Amino acid sequence: MTSRRVALVTLGCARNEVDSEELAARLAAGGFELVDAAADADAVVVNTCGFVEAAKKDSIDTLLQAASLNTDGRTRTVVAVGCLAERYGEQLAASLPEADAVLGFDHYRDLAARLDDLLAGRPVPSHAPRDRRLLPVVNSDERTADRADPADPADFVSEPDTPASGPASGPQPVRRRLGSGPVAAVKLASGCDRRCTFCAIPSFRGAFVSRRPHEVLAEARWLAAQGVRELHLVSENSTSYGKDLGDIRLLEALLPELAAVDGVARVRLAYLQPAEMRPSLVEAIATTPGVAAYYDLSFQHSSPTVLRAMRRFGGTDRFLDLLEGIRAVAPDAGIRSNVIVGFPGETAADYAELERFLVAARLDAVGVFGYSDEDGTEAAALRPKVRRDVIARRLARLSSLVETITAERAEQRVGQLVDVLVESSEDGVAEGRAEHQAPEVDGSVTLPAAGLSVGDVVRCLVVRADGVDLVAEPVAGLVPDRAGVPGDEPLALAR
Repeated sequence: MTSRRVALVTLGCARNEVDSEELAARLAAGGFELVDAAADADAVVVNTCGFVEAAKKDSIDTLLQAASLNTDGRTRTVVAVGCLAERYGEQLAASLPEADAVLGFDHYRDLAARLDDLLAGRPVPSHAPRDRRLLPVVNSDERTADRADPADPADFVSEPDTPASGPASGPQPVRRRLGSGPVAAVKLASGCDRRCTFCAIPSFRGAFVSRRPHEVLAEARWLAAQGVRELHLVSENSTSYGKDLGDIRLLEALLPELAAVDGVARVRLAYLQPAEMRPSLVEAIATTPGVAAYYDLSFQHSSPTVLRAMRRFGGTDRFLDLLEGIRAVAPDAGIRSNVIVGFPGETAADYAELERFLVAARLDAVGVFGYSDEDGTEAAALRPKVRRDVIARRLARLSSLVETITAERAEQRVGQLVDVLVESSEDGVAEGRAEHQAPEVDGSVTLPAAGLSVGDVVRCLVVRADGVDLVAEPVAGLVPDRAGVPGDEPLALAR
């Protein structure tokens, strides 16, 4: 029998990580053996990122690296999927002959069959890109034949009598974990209805489609049974969750249900749109037991002129008012954002306004990016362009300022009590994250590992800051698990 071992390589954001775990379940259901190392695989599937130029380059380099493994006497099949593949499809395939196929989101449901074709030497046509903003969402009653085995505890699959509600831009809700850590991302939705002039995501991810609450809760319970302690809720725009289901405040009702799942110690919400923040959501995040007081706010800039050119809303004063409202109900809340410098038309005064905002905002973490034209975006045609050397200077200056601001913010946490979720333990040192620190992007907390295990939540006193990272000492042992909310079926959310 032909060997059918497959390795999945994931690049990009947490949403891509979820997609890879959904693809893993489909491939396992199709009879493929999942292996960790590409060198041990017969087929390598690279889940690419296509958001910015650096991510595109990383994706292409990874595909080339996978193809370069074909030097030991046997040929590996190399397949590109994900955002770069969806966005460029046949164009990418023509420029990258090292990849045996470039497949789009519509191939996800039958990926196992397409890999079988490739392994048998049968060619598979590459994806033909199309603007998904013009396409209807997937039929909510659509069923798929290649579902993972619901009897296998390694897989999550929606209840058999539940209509599939996944969007066209991703696989239906099946999942197999590719890691064993105590943190896992959960998709609330896919796609985006906003039309920011610098962003191409809606064109290849499609319109915003919320997953139904009972499906999100079922997946959360499954993850908790797999040992997950923190649920990281992700989407392109989490503040829009529920609008297409007829209830824009559905997220406020869902958060306490997720936090009450047995075994879950923390729920974290990511990708919040400042223009759509509402007092009820600010309060729900700040006051719901088990929900991290953490606000991932996509400001992008603070000059009203630049924001209008981006087709976004707000400005320094409005944003500072929002932060003041958050800190009024959660003084120690973690707040992060991303900003772009050098957007077309950005003047020295606009840049100075962004600096003014960041100094006053006192954010815990900030990603700083230099603007670059992206294919298919309105901003690519905007004038005047800011010179590349000017963008580089502003990027360097703002990055240095942000490093100082975030280090000072971390220093202000010295002497505070924080609850740390332990994610690793080695050589007597444990590392984890407090509520104000999201996975991989916001720094971490180190503490003595004595008596601690991965997945524990321990109350600590912060004794030192090292940049955005903290050093802490346990003060009161483990934090007891919270009592769950009675009843397994969230009747108020069964819609």
